[in-house]
Amino acid sequence: MLNQQNGYQPLSVKALVLLGLAAFLLFLPGRAVTPPFDRDEPRYMEATAQMLESHNFVDVRFQDKPRYLQPAGIYWLEAAAVSLTGSQNQRAVWSYRIPSLLAMSGSVVLTALIGSMLFGPQAGLGAGLLFMASVLVAAESRMATIDSCLLFTVLLAQLALTGALQDRMRGVSTPVKRAVLYWGAIGCGLMLKGPVILIPSFATPLMLGMLERDFGLWRRMRPAWGWLLSAAILVPWCIAIGVVSHGEFFRNAVGTNFLGKVASGQQAHGLPPGYHLLVFLLAFWPGSFFAACVAPMVWHARKQERVRYLLCWIVPHWLVFEAIATKLPHYVLPTYPAIAILTAAFLAQGGDVWRNWPSRIWGRALLAVYGVAWVLVGIALAVAGPTLVWVLEHQISVGAIVLAVGVLPLVGLSAWYMTRAYLQRAVLSALAAAMLLYVGLFTVVVPQLQSIWLAPRLTALVQAHQPCAESRVISVSFSEPSLVFLLGGKVLLTGAENAASEMKAHATCTVALVDKRDTPAFMAALGDKAKDAVSLGAVSGLNYSNGRHLLINLYKLRTASQ
Repeated sequence: MLNQQNGYQPLSVKALVLLGLAAFLLFLPGRAVTPPFDRDEPRYMEATAQMLESHNFVDVRFQDKPRYLQPAGIYWLEAAAVSLTGSQNQRAVWSYRIPSLLAMSGSVVLTALIGSMLFGPQAGLGAGLLFMASVLVAAESRMATIDSCLLFTVLLAQLALTGALQDRMRGVSTPVKRAVLYWGAIGCGLMLKGPVILIPSFATPLMLGMLERDFGLWRRMRPAWGWLLSAAILVPWCIAIGVVSHGEFFRNAVGTNFLGKVASGQQAHGLPPGYHLLVFLLAFWPGSFFAACVAPMVWHARKQERVRYLLCWIVPHWLVFEAIATKLPHYVLPTYPAIAILTAAFLAQGGDVWRNWPSRIWGRALLAVYGVAWVLVGIALAVAGPTLVWVLEHQISVGAIVLAVGVLPLVGLSAWYMTRAYLQRAVLSALAAAMLLYVGLFTVVVPQLQSIWLAPRLTALVQAHQPCAESRVISVSFSEPSLVFLLGGKVLLTGAENAASEMKAHATCTVALVDKRDTPAFMAALGDKAKDAVSLGAVSGLNYSNGRHLLINLYKLRTASQ
């Protein structure tokens, strides 16, 4: 079992800096060459770009529609990154992704720091590496969305709570600076995604207080006045947006977006309870098998103060998001650092403890099945690169094959160590496999998948054939926000009939993007002008957002002067 001493020396500043640098370098590849991921990422990008163009930093909009889903914090961060890099006029995707890169790198450091404060330097370092190498973290760190930045604020609040827990274990008072950090982090989290941050930040000390029948940890956070700090961060913008939107922001953000996700599955994401537990195998890979290994030991040690604290961090948040109707993998991301810490803490014990673990036959059978599933996921990830290039592009990618050849032996070595209960060696091999996989995937494979990147190719087609300096672009068949962002927001998304009417009214400078399925309706709507419609070029590919294969032509009407 875990050592019962009251505290540990945290990782040194040098170790934390090196870990943060390693995370930064792991998350860096592919950021500039990967186009915007539909659908959420380009919505944030376009809204940020419009914020910079309009200099309106209160009323967030996507084209001419208000984007009343969450506060403006993430748009401010992305706007700052774009402005500081001087890339405002370039629509460069990498600059919008800077906040996520920095926030996730910082989250790795905070995970390691909290882990080392609770269980020692070895456990802290292991937790940081397990968290850094997970599939979901590798994906979220590369997208210009809220979740990486929100996670960073969650971890800042948990760092304050962990420090207060250590103070309680040592029998000393908690300095005010911890409460300031806690409520300041909550205020920043509220500015990013509204009340979501309250779930882990409030549930952890309150659940711990209920279990212990002592709310001392909560009182150490000075709730009597601390909430005023969070309010000071959030309320000014709330007043401003309330005035500008005449209250519409709160009706939509709270009533439709937040509460709507609780009652029903939004955007076809309604799934039953158990979804997050099932997806965990892939989302936390390669750490998922090792988390399963330690789960029974964590349960046996649940009454230990530090273990109980982490369980109070994980369980309430996980149960809330298993219960709500709308489910996406990143909803439980704030629990992953705590899971990584517990996993690393028990793995750090080493020795022969794993040779007869689990002790019951049925437990060993379940763990063996999960291990087989883990290996299959690793193999699938390793061969995904060359397979996708072959299936989507009909090409043999030597680079992707070399990548798979490098990853597969490491997965196999990890599996071999697992069968012999050398879990520390197994996790090191698995971490090496994951890191090699991500670097290769985003530098070798993703740039070759041209058929799924329709928006950049359609943008290039429009720019090569636009009839006027300020051409009017209409998209009938491809309405993904990535196209809106890459075309500078100047594209009309509408149906075939409206597109035809616009082309007839503004024939000289108007072009339309129309898929072959929509072409008959488009030509019928053009009427006698259909004979003047000419194709300036075509782009074919897969819209991965809905699975439709498209062949999109760029149409223009011939005019009398042509």
